[in-house]
Amino acid sequence: MADWYGYKRADGKFGSRNYVGIIPTVTCANDVANAICRQVMGSITFQHHQGCCQLPPDLDRVTDTLISLGKSPNIGAVLIVSLGCEGTDHERMYSELKATGKPVEIIHIQELGGVSNAIREGTNLARKLAIEISGQQREPASVKDIIMSIKCGASDTTSGLASNCAIGYVADKLVDEGATVIFGETTEFLGGEHLLAQRAVNKEVADRIYEIVNAMETRAKSIGCDMRRGQPTPGNIAGGLSTIEEKSLGAIVKSGSRPIQGVLDYPEHITDQKGLWIKDTPGREPEILTGMGATGAQFMCFSTGRGAPQGFPCMPVIKICGNPNTYQHMENDMDVNAGLIITGEKTIEEVGEEVYAKLLRVLNGEMTKNESIQYTSSIDIHVLGPVI
Repeated sequence: MADWYGYKRADGKFGSRNYVGIIPTVTCANDVANAICRQVMGSITFQHHQGCCQLPPDLDRVTDTLISLGKSPNIGAVLIVSLGCEGTDHERMYSELKATGKPVEIIHIQELGGVSNAIREGTNLARKLAIEISGQQREPASVKDIIMSIKCGASDTTSGLASNCAIGYVADKLVDEGATVIFGETTEFLGGEHLLAQRAVNKEVADRIYEIVNAMETRAKSIGCDMRRGQPTPGNIAGGLSTIEEKSLGAIVKSGSRPIQGVLDYPEHITDQKGLWIKDTPGREPEILTGMGATGAQFMCFSTGRGAPQGFPCMPVIKICGNPNTYQHMENDMDVNAGLIITGEKTIEEVGEEVYAKLLRVLNGEMTKNESIQYTSSIDIHVLGPVI
């Protein structure tokens, strides 16, 4: 008997959704991509702010991230929307996504004679792609085919005591069953990086954990200040978190307790890796959600205490709320009430099993609350250098 049913892709991965991904190569193409998306049922788009007037390493980083988003198993076909003079490599995007075996089309706004012509042509192509993949049926999949991403945001003291603990329980259970789990938020390793390094499978991975933490902290110091006011955020502080170290100790709980297999770079798409992995990301939602969507995760478990409602275009985001008062106040946005741990009505294990059952239903097609109201457009790409 199958553990769940998903859309099988040419690379052997299974998607929990079957979207046409409309990918603008540069911010100048966003409005065209969005206009096409509004016209075509079953399509999603990625409204980012990058792609030109950046240093070459960042242009490569943006190109690689957009390619990885297109490779998501939740995307069945891709329409690339190019302006025509951008800094990202739209030709490489097309060739690498075409090589996945997915149906891929590309339009160039300038070549087509402007915005109105591009919207018309893009809508026709996206409609064709949507019809082409619409008949695909879900097929049996295993727990071993699951790729889960993890995030916490709008955190308070209940996050580290309840919702993060429940996600950590699920992370351990999935790893033990042969699945893949990815967590990030490098800024929220500070002060707790030694605890993660102790779980590394070898010295090389441990050194890499220290390396990404040092690089993140050095980047903040390079403009003459530390992370205070940026991390913890004012909302974190109002919720009872006093320091980045305190926030980190609560945040890393959501990774569970299993060995860390390695560290992925921000644009990197996971292939056949199993077990628990780190992705080097910042903590802010638009950038980390994009990084995790690019990883190839079929869904995300998102812990919150104060109430973070947003989702992501191609990746269902399950909101697990550690604060019972927030859950009651924002029930229309929260998927699982981990606040029952705080009130003593349920154990960590009981809420963990509830989350596990929920994620299987989401993999099978059940909508998250942010999907149901289409609050899913949070996206941006994390870059390292200046706009020039």
